Amino acid sequence: MTTVEITYVGGPTAVIELGGLRLLTDPTFDAPGEYPAGSRKLVKTTGPAVPPGGIGPVDAVLLSHDQHPDNLDASGRAHLNGVPLVLSTPSAHARLDAPVRALSPWEHTELPLPGGGALRVTAVPALHGPVGSEPLVGEVTGFVLTARSLPRIYVSGDNASLDLVRRIADREGPFDVAVLFAGAARTPLVPDAPLTLTSEQAAEAARILGARHVVPLHFEHWAHFTQDGPTLTKAFAEAGLTERLRLLAPGASVRL
Repeated sequence: MTTVEITYVGGPTAVIELGGLRLLTDPTFDAPGEYPAGSRKLVKTTGPAVPPGGIGPVDAVLLSHDQHPDNLDASGRAHLNGVPLVLSTPSAHARLDAPVRALSPWEHTELPLPGGGALRVTAVPALHGPVGSEPLVGEVTGFVLTARSLPRIYVSGDNASLDLVRRIADREGPFDVAVLFAGAARTPLVPDAPLTLTSEQAAEAARILGARHVVPLHFEHWAHFTQDGPTLTKAFAEAGLTERLRLLAPGASVRL
């Protein structure tokens, strides 16, 4: 089976190279500082390991959502102007228009592969917090990437629901690679529950998905994350899944 290479840029941002295509997740390139999110401010603690100019050409952006600055910031928005295609939610399309193509849950599109055939990108449900938080946090999506003879990949986006992970696994799994947004994010907007997977939930998601490799994103570089790399390492060890975890340093790549 052809390999996939993932480069961790920082926060939710990574480059996924698969079948000759280059895909960019949630572009965030702004410097550390305070960034408004409605009436609140989110604090970024570390800038990207790779600047926008170092990303290189991409064939598409997989944008989980556009309404929060830790998933699409000002520099990330500017970067969208130079890419041929952005796949995201209907809400993101309504706000950003071109080049965003809206995908509702379970809807898919196909990207031609350089060697022939196509990569199917399927939008899958995500819940950015507990049940009932949608009116507060807005619409979010995850993605499943599939093609003949290529690794099957799940990109969670800012999903906090293991119930949705089970639905995705039942319908699309098992997976070779799971790119999981973790960090147990918490903000005053939803004070009583995490907005993204906890480290323990990320380990459980790996088991549910049958994922042979797990690459965590979005667990550091912002002050509202309550868990980090060491808690991911501990949770996967306690679940007996250490060999599946691929915890990357910013700027590092892994071939799977």
